[in-house]
Amino acid sequence: MPVVDSQNPNIFVYPQSTVERAERSLVCSPFNVSLFEVMGHQSVSLTAIALENGLKHGYTKRPLSELACDNALGWLIQVGVLRREVDGQGITDSFRLTPLGRQLVEQYQRKNWRTPSWRDRFYDAVIRWLRIPF
Repeated sequence: MPVVDSQNPNIFVYPQSTVERAERSLVCSPFNVSLFEVMGHQSVSLTAIALENGLKHGYTKRPLSELACDNALGWLIQVGVLRREVDGQGITDSFRLTPLGRQLVEQYQRKNWRTPSWRDRFYDAVIRWLRIPF
């Protein structure tokens, strides 16, 4: 369970396993740091990330179909890095960072992700496939 730092209400302390899972999911994702840096300031729509748009904006490592993009973003929502944007009409197709996502992206500011090891990729794939919460 997250604990709030009483001196600064914007800082959350997360269990180490949560932080490790979220970081592993970020580095194994098909997205570049630049996408998450933009998401730290504004919401980004699925259409700006999917297909050739994502590659053109530097958001993705390769062109992704809308379905593949939505699945990858959905996984990052499940691990606590992203959230869907909501407006007066309901849920939109845009995404923003959560406080956990913001903390992780700040660690990588103006740097590329670390290269995931084969173990990172395997562990992320198994956890994602089984949807195990650890």
